[in-house]
Amino acid sequence: MMDILKKSARPVPMIAFTLATVLPAAFLAIGASQGGMWLWLAFLYMAAITIVVDQVLPFGTADAPEGQEVLAADNLLVGLGAAALVLMMIATWAIAGSSSLSFIERLLMLLGTGLWLGQVAHPAAHELIHRTNKPMFHLGQAVYSAMLVGHHASAHRLVHHRHVATDQDPNSAREGETFYQYLQRAWKGSFDAGLKAENEMRARSNGGLTDPHPYLIYIGGAVLALIVAIWIAGVLGLFVWLLLSAHATVQIFLSDYVQHYGLRRAVQDGRTAPVGLEHSWNTAHWLSSATMLNAPRHSDHHANPTRPYPLLRLPAPDVAPQLPWPLPMACTMALFPTTWKARMEPLLARWRTLHGNATVPPETAPDSPAPAATMAADTAADTSPAAGNHDDVTPT
Repeated sequence: MMDILKKSARPVPMIAFTLATVLPAAFLAIGASQGGMWLWLAFLYMAAITIVVDQVLPFGTADAPEGQEVLAADNLLVGLGAAALVLMMIATWAIAGSSSLSFIERLLMLLGTGLWLGQVAHPAAHELIHRTNKPMFHLGQAVYSAMLVGHHASAHRLVHHRHVATDQDPNSAREGETFYQYLQRAWKGSFDAGLKAENEMRARSNGGLTDPHPYLIYIGGAVLALIVAIWIAGVLGLFVWLLLSAHATVQIFLSDYVQHYGLRRAVQDGRTAPVGLEHSWNTAHWLSSATMLNAPRHSDHHANPTRPYPLLRLPAPDVAPQLPWPLPMACTMALFPTTWKARMEPLLARWRTLHGNATVPPETAPDSPAPAATMAADTAADTSPAAGNHDDVTPT
């Protein structure tokens, strides 16, 4: 497509992932009691500094070698998942409780925490729900449930990965659809589709799944989170928790909107083509990639859902479509439909000119058959001892 960024010879090191994700959370935690510059640092880092650095130092990073040790990466995920649960409680107290923060500082705490939840905690929880390790999987469920979007743990793995880039996936944005139209459709659509997929999986297991229904976990976790919010700061604490969750949820859906906007799997002989690298938009910018745990390398994640985030590869821009902006900047642009359309339509048209991209008729194109190896993996996953804990092994 185009050579958008110069590429470094080195992959993102673990220290960069760690600092980029942990520092803003530390600033927020300190700022909850100290206020002042700590909250400004956290807010500006999440809202502007990452984007500015990516624009001033516009280079991508190399792919990590296969087989690299990822124990430190998993430890960071667990730490970020736990931090998300604790930070939501700290922020609720700092904003709605008896902290000494001024109105402006409370507002900074609200905005900074919401951005961190959407841009760091969400990618961490996303990685956790793709792990076969049962405690890690359940931690990811807990983070999404605390943010009141627990169903994402089911809808993402069981629906989005299987049906991405078709109208059978509520989280794949259609060309010309504004983010606000998409959000109304995608939230309820993903809730319903995830529930249907879980029910079908449990029906196929013939009683083989003995753990509670995942949706009971999601709803129960959300209720527990709201009780904690009331315990921390009463009705105002409940309101603040709802605001933090809404802020994070909007960012979750923004990233899906941007990363699949207008891309569709072709229909070949009446059947939907398999998922390929060409069905996700990628971004290559180094700091936002570190902050979002390589989530901008989205094509490779869909091709290899269980590949740990440090090992995700960035396809060449003539193999998979690539955005010229950092992902957080693209998500901000998506909030302004006229600007978004003016900037995205030329990129989409250029990609289709180079590669072609047939549109799937709504609700009519059947899903592509899974390869034999994938079908075998699905069968094994359906009998996993963890409720719903089958890493996505859908067709790629």
